[in-house]
Amino acid sequence: MATTIAAGVTEIDTRLGGWDRVTAGYLIHGAAPVLVETGSQSSVPVLLEALDELGVAPDELAGVAVTHIHLDHAGGVGDVAKAFPRATVYVHEKGARHLIDPARLVDSAARVYGDLLDSLYGRLDPTPSERIHVLGDGEVIRLGGGRELTAVDSPGHARHHLGLHDSQSGILFAGDAVGVRLPDAGVLRPAAPPPDFDLDQAVHSLHRFAERRPAALALAHYGVLSEPEDLLAEAEVTLRAWAAEAERAWRQGSDIAEALGRAFAGDVEKVDPANREKLETLNGVHSNAAGLRRWLESRAGPDQPT
Repeated sequence: MATTIAAGVTEIDTRLGGWDRVTAGYLIHGAAPVLVETGSQSSVPVLLEALDELGVAPDELAGVAVTHIHLDHAGGVGDVAKAFPRATVYVHEKGARHLIDPARLVDSAARVYGDLLDSLYGRLDPTPSERIHVLGDGEVIRLGGGRELTAVDSPGHARHHLGLHDSQSGILFAGDAVGVRLPDAGVLRPAAPPPDFDLDQAVHSLHRFAERRPAALALAHYGVLSEPEDLLAEAEVTLRAWAAEAERAWRQGSDIAEALGRAFAGDVEKVDPANREKLETLNGVHSNAAGLRRWLESRAGPDQPT
């Protein structure tokens, strides 16, 4: 479940749905260690077992940072906060209230996921407000010995998205801002879900990541990837291609999901069906179509279709 990926950085496979290499958390070591991403509530037992095997005692974890509050990233926050009572929970300003009172977030997720909410993701227990620290753009989390994680405000995938750049390894923990690239599927697919996706903001966030010249990018879905400059460029090309195809279908009054499925079928044509199922469950064409449609409608002028 745990793999050392750089000096002082351990990748933890949080095994969403029992699947390998779909959701990752990252433990950053130091005098004040920080966990980046908890995964879903359903992943908490796996995560706690991994942290125990790594020797992280309940009073030793100093922080839990989430790149954003979607349930596959932050659904376990309430449970992990209970298990590690001294840990500060770090989150974007626009996500903090949902960790304190998750009712609205969970209700929204239930409408999107239906039965999958409980069978795959779980829900989200509240976190006391005094445990939460709102991270601003450029703010740092200090882990001791000069090691810092710098927050990078990176909306586009969601309004409440942050990247976290490790000063020692150079790894930038990118959440979903770069997209989804499961090792067993091997294709980079954009993550453009409703309700917050915005193409211009998403591309700007990729540029902000590139300006920081990270040594590598750590995706929540999944793993650490080298050659970050090439990956960020590929992510922008892919985002723009999916958005352009969605806009063509929308202007023609066609089904966006069907159009995307046809246009990008070749990307997954040779992927094993079981691995394709992982990708479609986590980041399916229909989810991206819904997010792209909402983005198109949000910017529609009087002469555009609605």
